[in-house]
Amino acid sequence: MKTISNKEYSGERPLFGKSNIKLSNIRIIDGESALKEGHEISAEKSYFNGKYPFWHIQDLSIDTCAFDTMARAAIWYSQKINMSNCDVVAPKMFRKCSDISVYQTIFSDAKETFWDCKGIKIDNCSMNNADYLFLNSSNIEINKLKLNGNYAFQNASGIKIVDSIINSKDAFWEAQDVTVINSIINSEYLAWHSKNVTLINCTITGKQPMCYAENLRLVDCILADSTEFAFEYSSVFATIKSHIESVRNPLSGHIRATSIGKIIIDEHKKAPATCVIEENYFG
Repeated sequence: MKTISNKEYSGERPLFGKSNIKLSNIRIIDGESALKEGHEISAEKSYFNGKYPFWHIQDLSIDTCAFDTMARAAIWYSQKINMSNCDVVAPKMFRKCSDISVYQTIFSDAKETFWDCKGIKIDNCSMNNADYLFLNSSNIEINKLKLNGNYAFQNASGIKIVDSIINSKDAFWEAQDVTVINSIINSEYLAWHSKNVTLINCTITGKQPMCYAENLRLVDCILADSTEFAFEYSSVFATIKSHIESVRNPLSGHIRATSIGKIIIDEHKKAPATCVIEENYFG
């Protein structure tokens, strides 16, 4: 593997088509498509501030690098990507990529990141300003993520999240096959129109959560006092280790909670309307 070190590049396509190279302490200061159409590329301790630096790349390793504001849409249409210890300011970081691992990386502006991607592993990362994160993506494994941004995981599928903090309006909208464990979720209109969502030992806040959901499961979760009109038109099996402000017209299943402020079963209920609701479940 050829090593390129201590160089500065600008303009369009300065390293186009390069393969089997290691970049060390290089700077891409402007321009676009610096390393397009390459394979087996490693970058370390480098700085990127030109648009679209890594498009159509096979086998990409990035460690201890910085992606500044103008390095937007940095990694698209690429496969087998490993990123670690990076500082990412640029938005729209990944699009239509597969087999991605990201470790101990800070995304300061993660909006429209991880769109239409497959096979994502995230460990010990933070993602801020992360609107529409993981849109339409699948097969996602997440550990210790701090997420701040709205509409995360919309229409995503095959998701497992552990030990994370998710601050995201309308998270998991139309998501499928989701498991979240030991996490905090702050989200208005959480998991509406979702399918096969399971939340285990999670703390949840937000208005009107988990409505129109199919096969929704909550295991020993806590719902904050602000959480009201929950489970409307959802099929749900839930054990809630807290008070619920209100439950409205669930379709079916079984809800057990410490207490419930108001149970609303009214003329707007829908068949089968067979959900069993119990209070004082945890004594």
